[in-house]
Amino acid sequence: MVAIIDRDECIGCGACVEDCPVDAISMDGDNIAVVDADKCIDCGICVDSCPTEAISME
Repeated sequence: MVAIIDRDECIGCGACVEDCPVDAISMDGDNIAVVDADKCIDCGICVDSCPTEAISME
């Protein structure tokens, strides 16, 4: 499994970037979160930290 960002729901707050323990999430040029699937360890911390529920595990 890997974290998936719903680009329509992401507000660019950066909470997931700050909370990811392996730095697998960054912000793109549109200030939307992007997940590096090779780094993601499927911990789900980002899911819990997202205030708009824009992140799911798939």
